[in-house]
Amino acid sequence: MKVYRRLLVYARPFSRFIVPFFVFTLLGVFFSVFQFALIIPLLNFLFDPVNTADAAKYATAPDFHFSASFFKDYFYYLVYSFKTSNPAYALYFLAGMIVAAVILTNIFRYLAQRCMINARTLLVKRLREALFDKINRLHLGYFTKEHKGDLISRLNTDVYGIEGAAASSIEVLFKEPYVMIGYFVALFAISAKLTLFTLLIIPISAVAIAAITKKLKREAKEVQASAGRLLTLIDETLMGMRIIRAFNATGFVLRRFSQENDFYRKASLASFSKRELAPAFSEAAGVIVVACILVYGGGLVLSPGGGLQAGAFIAFIAIFSQVIRPAKAIVVALSNIQMGQAAGERILEILDKPVEVADLPGAVPLTSFEESIELRNVTFGYTDRTVLKGIDLVVQKGKTIALVGPSGVGKSTIADLVPRFYDATGGEVLIDGKNVKDYTMESLRSHMSFVTQEIILFNDTIFNNIALGQPDAKMEDVIYAAKVANAHEFIEQTEDGYQTNIGDRGIRLSGGQRQRLSIARAVFKNPSILILDEATSALDTESEKSVQEALNNLMRGRTTLVIAHRLSTIKEADEIIILQDGEIVERGSHDQLIESKESIYHRLTQLQRIA
Repeated sequence: MKVYRRLLVYARPFSRFIVPFFVFTLLGVFFSVFQFALIIPLLNFLFDPVNTADAAKYATAPDFHFSASFFKDYFYYLVYSFKTSNPAYALYFLAGMIVAAVILTNIFRYLAQRCMINARTLLVKRLREALFDKINRLHLGYFTKEHKGDLISRLNTDVYGIEGAAASSIEVLFKEPYVMIGYFVALFAISAKLTLFTLLIIPISAVAIAAITKKLKREAKEVQASAGRLLTLIDETLMGMRIIRAFNATGFVLRRFSQENDFYRKASLASFSKRELAPAFSEAAGVIVVACILVYGGGLVLSPGGGLQAGAFIAFIAIFSQVIRPAKAIVVALSNIQMGQAAGERILEILDKPVEVADLPGAVPLTSFEESIELRNVTFGYTDRTVLKGIDLVVQKGKTIALVGPSGVGKSTIADLVPRFYDATGGEVLIDGKNVKDYTMESLRSHMSFVTQEIILFNDTIFNNIALGQPDAKMEDVIYAAKVANAHEFIEQTEDGYQTNIGDRGIRLSGGQRQRLSIARAVFKNPSILILDEATSALDTESEKSVQEALNNLMRGRTTLVIAHRLSTIKEADEIIILQDGEIVERGSHDQLIESKESIYHRLTQLQRIA
């Protein structure tokens, strides 16, 4: 239950739900027991002759005293009074009381469930928000190791699993035991001997049920993990449909999906079989118990000294039949709790992950960028390899620095260290002479814009994609940004202009149009620092020309860090940095570097035919 204690914190304050739920549950139990207890006077007074002792006892109203016996005696007095005047009146009275008890029982059950649903929906809301918030604060390296589908599964399937399990745990703690206690109090009042007999034979079935539910947790984990893998396969297939068909890989993808889907089916079947076996076994055991009670209790009725009347025995059976429902509910709840615990552990795996890149205590906002960006003896490595080795680099305000080198040498890593997407494992990254860790991340990134090779657009309007994160943006500012990015003309030609929805990841636009929208987004932010990561490498010649012109407009007067393979796009950079094996091997302007016939840069220009 440790997992649930941690997760149920998200439904606080509990008193808002638990107290009324508990009160309504107790009232529901009282009227439920009362409606079955009415069977006894119904049978005794209407169908059995009233003996002399009963006539003397119930002929006059009892003196008031606050106890259960007073209310019982007064109730019997009313029934006897009706019967002596007109037996039909007693029948009407009892029937009316039964109807009233049933109505009140269901009203209080409904109110209790309202409290439960309120708690469940609040728990799901807060838990999903906490999980989504944590995912958004984890460092970027986490997402290179995790499957996207698995994260979606945790946000959706696992959270809903916790909803049902949490509701079950609350019912196990605050409802069903008290329902059973209420029924057993009534059963003891009718016949203590018969009730003790039932308590001896019930635990036998409980042991078998506990053994079944114990195995559910491991199988539930397998089902949830498989669901995550299925979502990943679906997402990859939908995003890569063009490539899959181009490489005739449809059969391969279908086989992968079929294998995982079959594993999910088998895991689900195993889990379902055990989950459904428990309540089925519980119900069968309940019937066996009832049969034993009929034999033993019937013997007490038939025996002259048994001390049990036929009417009371029938009421006992009726009430005990209701005990089976909460008992079965507890069994189902225990099964759900086992399954929910697996979902809870998967959620807590993320909630417990340390946020490796976070604001330090005492971090201050970066109000303006005035001087330079500096990397001082910076090293960086992932768990399995070192990427950067002792990098020293200064980017003065207003200058353009280009990073060049083969894939995997750390160009993008350098760009990611400046906005603190990662933290350097050694050395320092400084802005205006102060370590970037001493600034708040939000203020640090507010001075930066990014244009990358991977164009990230959202299934929203053009306006909202350009003014990302600024719901109160002005139309004239968005239009200005689009004009600087050479995007205004094609936007005006779309169906609804700036209110046109561009589809999932901007699928309704061409590659050049999507890239110009991402540039317009960067222009709209009006950054002091600009980071361009292979911004034109995926474009055709005509689109590249238009996008490069937009980039030149964007770079004007800004401090820019450019990552490029196409050297033609960086000839005008103030300094070009050549990286190899995580180290700076050459640096200088285009003219300086090209003078040396032995330089790596000169060889690269020759390969790309750049003068």
